[in-house]
Amino acid sequence: MSSQEAFYREQAAVARAGASAATLDNVRERWLLSENSWMELAERSERADKMRQKLIVEKANERAALHAAAEG
Repeated sequence: MSSQEAFYREQAAVARAGASAATLDNVRERWLLSENSWMELAERSERADKMRQKLIVEKANERAALHAAAEG
């Protein structure tokens, strides 16, 4: 988990706690919307990290194949 994704998840937890502590419905809803937004950001960050890792592996494999072809 990246530090950015961890930050987003921490903020979602803060919002969840705020929703739990809220006594007014509109305040609780605002906290829940905030939690949802933070979780969406965390999931987007996770997908981006996975895509970045996939591209790194693909590029390394391409370089290895080019290197092997050049040698043999």
